[in-house]
Amino acid sequence: MAIPQTFIQELLARADVVDIVGRYVQLKKGGANFMGLCPFHGEKSPSFSVSPTKQFYHCFGCGKNGNAISFLMDHAGMNFVEAVKELAQQYGMQVPEDDASPQDRARAAQQREKQTTLTDVLEKAAVAYQRQLKASVKAVDYLKRRGLSGEIARAFGLGYAPEGWRSLASIFPAYDDPLLVESGLVIANAEEDHDEKRYDRFRDRVMFPIRNIKGECIGFGGRVLGDEKPKYLNSPETPVFSKGRELYGLFEARSSLREKGFVLVTEGYMDVVALAQLGFSNAVATLGTACTPDHVQKLFRFTDSVVFSFDGDAAGQRAARKALDGALTYATDVRTVKFLFLPSEHDPDSFIREFGKDSFARYISEAIPLSRFLVQVAREGCDLNTAEGRAHLASNAKPLWIQLPEGAFKRQLLTELAELIQIDPRELSDLWIPANSGSMTNSNSYTKHSYRSNKIGGYSPKYPDIIAPMARFTGRVAPASRADHAARLILGNTQAWHALGAEDHEMLCGLPSPHGGLFVWLESQVHEHGGQPWSSVREGLRGHEAEGLALKLMSDPHAEAGKDDSSDENATSIEAANELRQILNRMLVERINTQLDAAIEQSKSDPSALQRYRELQKRKLELEALSRAV
Repeated sequence: MAIPQTFIQELLARADVVDIVGRYVQLKKGGANFMGLCPFHGEKSPSFSVSPTKQFYHCFGCGKNGNAISFLMDHAGMNFVEAVKELAQQYGMQVPEDDASPQDRARAAQQREKQTTLTDVLEKAAVAYQRQLKASVKAVDYLKRRGLSGEIARAFGLGYAPEGWRSLASIFPAYDDPLLVESGLVIANAEEDHDEKRYDRFRDRVMFPIRNIKGECIGFGGRVLGDEKPKYLNSPETPVFSKGRELYGLFEARSSLREKGFVLVTEGYMDVVALAQLGFSNAVATLGTACTPDHVQKLFRFTDSVVFSFDGDAAGQRAARKALDGALTYATDVRTVKFLFLPSEHDPDSFIREFGKDSFARYISEAIPLSRFLVQVAREGCDLNTAEGRAHLASNAKPLWIQLPEGAFKRQLLTELAELIQIDPRELSDLWIPANSGSMTNSNSYTKHSYRSNKIGGYSPKYPDIIAPMARFTGRVAPASRADHAARLILGNTQAWHALGAEDHEMLCGLPSPHGGLFVWLESQVHEHGGQPWSSVREGLRGHEAEGLALKLMSDPHAEAGKDDSSDENATSIEAANELRQILNRMLVERINTQLDAAIEQSKSDPSALQRYRELQKRKLELEALSRAV
């Protein structure tokens, strides 16, 4: 949905960034501003400043900055539309829905009301379960035997569902309320010639409340205290809970993910809670289902590095295979995905207790990269000493490799697979993506021996029929600035936004107006609608403050030629991606130079800022080395 810019301005004028940030960060008055510990990176002395007059926050340590909307996006992992709706709800404002019919608006309002009501019911049950835990000696003893403290139990809101069939009736006097069934708390069975029977879904179980990213209870997981079956029982699918989209522990782990730099995806509730108890607070778990693309996409809102942890048995291998399928489309050049397989007799909790935290941390660091696991999966059952076995490998690898996004990683993996199959990469590419298939990937772009370095750091095939369409997208009509150049490339191919990392997104969205506003709007569009052609982007920009900038950039005849031309899009994508990467690297270096100056100034009063200075200097050298290498 396109939200009018006038509404966003009115919303920001009404919202108080100090109030919004203060709900997540402990702030103290410091002169004209408020100061606190930055929620986006670990620090011991406060460098995070919130200005009530400018309605703006800024961290002098990591450089994170923005307004109330961007804070909800950065801290709570919301996309732009979700953040606007959340903020509007807090201030009693209705987000305009001009593109929706009255019937659609009524249905949406009814759905929102239903979701709010259901979360209220679930929250009330969660509080009741927590009270029951304190009164249950056997439940408390069970958690103590598992090594959990009262503090960690409170942090995750653990509770206990008593043995009775209708214990919730004491909490909800209207036990026949349909909301109890719709929320998944109560089961209703209607038998022929008999009245409907109702009873609690969860009985005699330790309860793990499942929270969405806003901290609202949306469901439960319950574990038996003994060896009864099923060991774990989850809430059913409801209007507020979908196992394929939610992750247990993400709300509790969100700050730790940024601090530690990666997320550890485990297989169970107890793994998450036990790991948090033992110092690994960056763990989450799927909810009794295989990892889905929606799970992976949600995780990449918080971090650029995902480590999947599985048991080393056959079931763990099957779960890892499904996680691989879910991660492939998001495995860009700036993200890492790894797979950790523990010994079959251990889960993370037992492994740490036997071998220690350092051993587990080392195990994580040595996890299998996605590239190696993909090859391992593809070559399973293939005898590479025979032509038949190598052909079998090619057949297995094709559907996996095809899903990878365009970039250097996909190219390198093609070369590696081609060596195993004993075929030239160009021939393998021709086999997998015939020239007349209409695929977005041009087979010639993967020729192993037919590349020449170009002056912007990418690689272009020698063949003129390939160079020509690329020039139509990346012709050298120099924009006025690097921000202009980056905006033009992304406007011409909004799918490129998915390939960028969190560092890139933060930098672009934080640029001064009108560029920053344009990139914030682009992020919301890509999250909401995915990649769109320029014609659709153009319509969505009507009335936006950055409309003039976008029209000016896209009036370049070279950019104009590539609009809506899907047949040539593939031929241009590789060089365009290389060009964009080079521009962003230079912009990041410029940004780091500014942050280095701030760190030096801060170090006069805060010695810990020197560590931040060293980290920034290291990152700058990495970016400069990448630029020199190409």
